[in-house]
Amino acid sequence: MTAPISQAPKLKIAVGIASAGRPATLLETVTYIDSLRPHPERIIICVPNLDDAAGLADRKNVELMVGPRGLTCQRNRIIEAAGADMDVLIFLDDDFIPAPGFIPRMTAVFADNPDVVIATGDVLADGILGEGLTQSEAIDVIKTAGERGEQVTEVYNAYGCNMAVRLAPIVGHGLAFDEELPLYGWLEDVDFSRSIARYGRSVRISGACGVHLGVKSGRQPGKRLGYSQVANPAHLMRKGTMSWTRALAQIGRNILANTRGALLNDRAVDRRGRLNGNFLALSDLLMGRASPMRILELSQSSNREMSSPSIAAKRR
Repeated sequence: MTAPISQAPKLKIAVGIASAGRPATLLETVTYIDSLRPHPERIIICVPNLDDAAGLADRKNVELMVGPRGLTCQRNRIIEAAGADMDVLIFLDDDFIPAPGFIPRMTAVFADNPDVVIATGDVLADGILGEGLTQSEAIDVIKTAGERGEQVTEVYNAYGCNMAVRLAPIVGHGLAFDEELPLYGWLEDVDFSRSIARYGRSVRISGACGVHLGVKSGRQPGKRLGYSQVANPAHLMRKGTMSWTRALAQIGRNILANTRGALLNDRAVDRRGRLNGNFLALSDLLMGRASPMRILELSQSSNREMSSPSIAAKRR
């Protein structure tokens, strides 16, 4: 009698979202994801304050937790929550709208390719490059694109707005997002991708599609992000998760884009603020004191300025 052919066990899939300061966007995105079929086994949300997840506290299919503010810190808490019994964790930004086939396509690739440890999908449209998109616009883009054939190709790093990871190597090797990349965690996706890529393949799945809305609220002021655009690549270069050629190219592109935007009076992005932050970080690098954590000092300084009577008067 011929023994039955064994099938690979079904993978347990969780979706994790770290969010702060955008409760309406988060609620809209989670409601959409919750409506998808097949449904992920778990939807895990981490916010620094319950007010950041207004409307989600009583959702039956949503696990809500509070963690320290900062993308890397919050994603690490999500890993801790999912690591015990999930196989694959799909990190989505709170403004990323996956196509209906996104989760099934990701699941299939991880099931069929045990050596894949991190994957990212195709971004059909990215509102971060312009004024941003609405969810209804994103859904129209997804419908227009239709179903795409699945193609798996090697990639240097996943894009943080949609990043699926296999939990076994993360748990087994004690991997975590670098919490020295605070707040928005600029380039945390590159750092984590290169860390986990030591244990398997990093791929892009063309059939797993979605749209990044690029919601502007809740993002870093220009000066802080500009500082991170220089200090964070330098930090990754020192760690060895980014080559010096890539780091210098990244820094150069950022400075050129901000200079061009400042000269052209780009209204969609605070290019002057970013350029200010770029040069502050370059100055710190020359003085040997540049660190990604310095943006927390800039944050405190900015908050003091915004609360001063003179600035408040100018805002009005």
